[in-house]
Amino acid sequence: MRSTFHGIEVSKRGLFAQQSALNTTGHNIANANTEGYSRQRVNMETTTGLPYVGMFASIEPGILGTGVQADSIQRLREEFLDIQYRNEFKRQGYWDARTETLEKVEGIMNEPSDTGLQKVMDQMWQAWQDLAKDPTDTSARAVVRERSKAVADTFNTTYKHLQEVRTDLDNVVNVKAMEINSLGQQIASLNNQISNIVPHGYQPNDLYDQRDVLVDKLSKLVDIKATQSTNGMVNVTIEGRDFVTGITAQPFAAVQNPLTGMSDLTLGGGAFVPTSGYMAGTLESRDQIVPNILKRLDVLAVNLTKEINDIHRTGVSLADINNGTAQGLSFFVDSSTLTANGDYPKGAATIAINPEITKSLDAIAAAKPEAGSTPVGNNETALAIASVKFKTLAAGTGPNDLAESSTLDNYYRYTISQLGVDAQEATRNQANSEMLVGTVDNQRQSVSGVSIDDEMAEMVKYQHAYSASARVMTSMDEILDKVINGMGRVGL
Repeated sequence: MRSTFHGIEVSKRGLFAQQSALNTTGHNIANANTEGYSRQRVNMETTTGLPYVGMFASIEPGILGTGVQADSIQRLREEFLDIQYRNEFKRQGYWDARTETLEKVEGIMNEPSDTGLQKVMDQMWQAWQDLAKDPTDTSARAVVRERSKAVADTFNTTYKHLQEVRTDLDNVVNVKAMEINSLGQQIASLNNQISNIVPHGYQPNDLYDQRDVLVDKLSKLVDIKATQSTNGMVNVTIEGRDFVTGITAQPFAAVQNPLTGMSDLTLGGGAFVPTSGYMAGTLESRDQIVPNILKRLDVLAVNLTKEINDIHRTGVSLADINNGTAQGLSFFVDSSTLTANGDYPKGAATIAINPEITKSLDAIAAAKPEAGSTPVGNNETALAIASVKFKTLAAGTGPNDLAESSTLDNYYRYTISQLGVDAQEATRNQANSEMLVGTVDNQRQSVSGVSIDDEMAEMVKYQHAYSASARVMTSMDEILDKVINGMGRVGL
């Protein structure tokens, strides 16, 4: 004989289970827009039926059910998709960093345009060509000086801006290093909280979500691997080196190198050089992309000014003709030794016009001395300088020699072309990486994401089940009322 109150107990369990499911559905809906939140589901199971096996147990067919209970609240998450997402995210981070840098460099070089270095060099060559038409023309000499000054200023400004980009990239390395260190500490802190909860039989799903968000962010910056540990914790390694182990995080820092003046990375106190992720892309941009452009600008500047100076020093100016003595002035000098007989420019950052030419246009040498005389109107020096534009310079092995035989114009065009090719490659790979990351993330969202429509449908289902359980309890209450208050009253 079963208890008369058995039906009420079954209904009560149904109410509690459906209420748990409704609460979880409400939690899902409330967090539909929460970053990294994973949809949760109540897993229900039937409670143990009656009777239990025993000597005096009933031998009636079947076992009487005792209702339902909420066994667990499951976080819907696919670990395999997380691994895929993080692998693709680090590649996107790498190409993001390179693309950002190359776009900045392209903006600084500003080629092709009416204000870029190529244009001002063309205008300078044309000014020398125009001067050759009338070497005594003051206005033509003024144009040569101003066009040449524009070339020097453009070299100076471009070089300075590129150096600023490199400094900015070094600052990014420092900031991102602090971010990585902070992420490691936060992951270790969440590991600590989780490890204090899991042994008691609870599932801290929301803490898991918070930790996964941090691991996702970390995966864009460096190449990581997250593995499950005891009591719900995860261990994180960066390129095979321990970073987070349980509740302990190794320090990740950027330390200034006294030789280069730039920051080097350390992990756990040891030197660390990333090979993928945003940090790797930033370091490559700082130490390879920008320095390579700076070096090519230096080579161009040194060779251009040397070719012009070597010709100009052999020429004669109006001042030389008037004084009867050839001074052999350089046209360009290094700004660190800004004197009439100063050194040739040592790089793009230090090009300057000879101060004697700045003082007087008559110091510009447009003529070439002839045997026994320095005739007015000779234009051979101006023509020779103008022809430097088309001169093929031999390749060399020196620090400021061209790596391949080329004219100065072709050397610069190759620099800009290579920059454009690198930028296009970075942009293409960035777009491909973003597409792959988006594809994997969509797959993750199909498993873990909250759909308001689906949750509303679930809410209606649980609501009806709750109402039905309540109706069963009401019916059982009416039955018991009849038994308790209605039986034994015959004849009253």
